[in-house]
Amino acid sequence: MSESRNMSANQELELLEQRLGELVTMVTQLKEENRALRQRLDGLTTERATLLQKNEQVRTRVEAMIGRLKAMEHGA
Repeated sequence: MSESRNMSANQELELLEQRLGELVTMVTQLKEENRALRQRLDGLTTERATLLQKNEQVRTRVEAMIGRLKAMEHGA
C-alpha cells in the first residue's frame, strides 16, 4: 500500500511539475505579447498625434483659403 501511495504521490508531483512548466511557458508568452502590444500602442499613439497635428494644419489652411475667397467675393 505504501508503494502505491508513493507512486501516486510521485505521479501527482510529476503532473504538478508539468503544469508548473506549462504555466511558466504561458507567462513568458504573455509577457512577450504584452511587450509587443505596448510597443504597438506607443507607435499608434505617436501616429495619432502626428495625424491630429496634420489635420489641424490642414484645417487652418482651409479656413484661411475660405477667408480669402470670401474677401475676394466681397471685393469683386
